[in-house]
Amino acid sequence: MAGRPPKPKPNAAAPEPQPDMGNRRATSYDVARLANVSQSSVSRAFTAGASISEDVRQRVMEVAAQLGYQPNAIARSLITRRSDLVGLMIGQSTNLNYPEVLFELSRRISAAGSRVLLFALESEAEIGATMEQLWRYQVDGVISAARLSPEQVEEFATRRVPLVLYNRVLPGCAVTAVSVDHADGERRLVDRLIKAGHQRFGLISGPPDSAVSVERMESALARLRHHGIVSVAQARGTYAYDSGRDAFSQLVADLGSPPEALICANDAMAIGAMDAARYHHKLSVPADVSIVGFDGAGASRWLSHELTTIRQPVRRMAEAAVQMLMERIETPEMEPETRLYAGELIQGRSARLG
Repeated sequence: MAGRPPKPKPNAAAPEPQPDMGNRRATSYDVARLANVSQSSVSRAFTAGASISEDVRQRVMEVAAQLGYQPNAIARSLITRRSDLVGLMIGQSTNLNYPEVLFELSRRISAAGSRVLLFALESEAEIGATMEQLWRYQVDGVISAARLSPEQVEEFATRRVPLVLYNRVLPGCAVTAVSVDHADGERRLVDRLIKAGHQRFGLISGPPDSAVSVERMESALARLRHHGIVSVAQARGTYAYDSGRDAFSQLVADLGSPPEALICANDAMAIGAMDAARYHHKLSVPADVSIVGFDGAGASRWLSHELTTIRQPVRRMAEAAVQMLMERIETPEMEPETRLYAGELIQGRSARLG
């Protein structure tokens, strides 16, 4: 009959009414009901790499955006028994003087789907108290750029928390580690300085509790002894610029004159020593004194310094550290592994090399 509205099709599904949220947050159940999918489909839509059709995923995302829904990480961790947190322990001096390390590790941990729980240590001696905090947060794994004792490494194994040491190894201890080859870098620096004719050497080491400083300075001293040089003036710094400046003046006072060549445990102290030599002692670098560092930090490349140093392959090391950790989170029974990376000798204008 004319003017009569058509009857609805018998199989046409009425649109799902939008739930009345009131003041509460949307849940996966709300998204599933409005998108006409299962709750497991909602979960898969928000899980990278999960098996779900693009059509369903898109529908879930549209409804989630409409409701302002985001997955609850805490609820998810109760299901997966993972916190999706990676503990990152890093010395404050490393963080301040070499921020590329923290940036690269954080970026790659985030790309792997986890979040960083950062512990910046004023001193590496604080590691024990920091570990107590780690256990409370139930982290999935830890990357440590701070010194650990064999007993502390064993505690990680006892608690079944995967651990990767960054830029350090622990000889005789079964632990996964990634590091630049400190000994090789110092050998190359010493050999080139000796070849250039230097005979009177000075060293500026880092803090006594820094495993990296200890390994670098012991390696440099061993190589100097190999060349017949056993008397080496030494001063201690804190890894900071000011400490390198002050340590250089201390060496000059102790020796009565500047050394011919100065080996520093990191770049920041080497730059401080350069400025002390040039501006406080009116010396020419490298004509009067050759100065070398280690790390390849950003400031070492500034035109005012152009430091001769060993540059760490930070991106490759960070990628390897995160990859090795994630593999051991997925497969805890994997054997420990150590990867050493050769640093690149950067011949700047702060040292005469042969």
